Amino acid sequence: MVDVKFGIAVPNAPSYETRGSEFASQIMTYLSALEPYFDSAWLPDHLIHPSRGRLECLTTISYLSGIFKKLNFGSNVMCNSFRNPALVAKMGATLDFLTGGRFILGIGAGWMEEEYIQYGYDFPPPAVRIKQLEESVQIIKSMWVKDGVTFEGKYFTVKNVHCNPKPVPPPPIMIGGGGENLTIKVVARYADWWNLPWADLSTYKHKLDVLKHYCSRLDRDSGEIVKTLLGAVVIADTDKKALKIAEENHLEDRAHFAGTLETVKAKIRAFIDAGVEHFILTFLPSGLDSPRLFAEEVIPEFS
Repeated sequence: MVDVKFGIAVPNAPSYETRGSEFASQIMTYLSALEPYFDSAWLPDHLIHPSRGRLECLTTISYLSGIFKKLNFGSNVMCNSFRNPALVAKMGATLDFLTGGRFILGIGAGWMEEEYIQYGYDFPPPAVRIKQLEESVQIIKSMWVKDGVTFEGKYFTVKNVHCNPKPVPPPPIMIGGGGENLTIKVVARYADWWNLPWADLSTYKHKLDVLKHYCSRLDRDSGEIVKTLLGAVVIADTDKKALKIAEENHLEDRAHFAGTLETVKAKIRAFIDAGVEHFILTFLPSGLDSPRLFAEEVIPEFS
C-alpha cells in the first residue's frame, strides 16, 4: 500500500479588515486543531495579493515551525528569483537544523509578473527563469553536501562557499511546475519531490508520463521522486452544492475535490491510483469545519 501523506495549506493572506493580532490568532487556532491529523503545512511564496495583505513565506515558516512541532513545513513553492541561491541554501540548512529535519524546500521559477515589478525584480522570459532555477538547485544541493563549493553559471556564481552546519540528511527539494519542454526536465534531473499545482486527473496522468519519459532518458528511476499535488477540497451535502461552491471560487478549471464525502474519497483515490503520494490541500469554505471533517473521515481511509 502506498504511504500517502496529507498536507494543509496555511492561510496567509489576511483581509485588510482583519487586524494582525486577529489573523495571527486565526492561524494558531487553525493549525492547533489540524496538527494531529496532517503530516505537513505549506506556505506559498508570494509578496502581494490582489485584494488582501500577504505574509512572507520563510519568515512565517520560521515562526510556525517553532510552535507546531509535529508538522513538517514546506514552501509551495518558493520563487527562485526572490533570493540568491547561496542564501537559500544557508536559510534552508538553518531551518532544517532548528526544526530537527522538518523543512521541505519547495522551489519554482516564478510567474507573477506584477510582484516582480512592484518589488523591483527583473522579469525575464520563462526559459531564462527556468534556467536560473536549474542553476540555483545545483548550487543549493552542492552546498548542502560539500564544502568550498564553486559554481560558475550563466546567471549565478559562487566561489569557495561554505554552508555549516550542514543538514544531515539534506531537506527534500520539491520543484513545482508542469511545463513539458523545460520545467519537467529540471524535475527529472534534480528534484527529490515534484509538485503539480491545480491539475485535473487527466492532466496529471499526462504530465507524469512526461516526467517518466525524461527520467528514462536520464537513466533515473522516476519512483525516486515523491509526487505531490496542490488542490482544493470542497465538501457539501450534495455534489451539486459542492461544485457550485467550487465555481463561485473560480476552481472550475483547477484541481478540486468537490462533492459529498464519498465523492471526495473517490476523487482522492483516483489521484492516488495515478501516482500522487502527498496531497497539499486548501479547503473551502474557510474555517475549520471542512478540514476537520476531511481529517476525521477521509484521511483514515488512506492511512
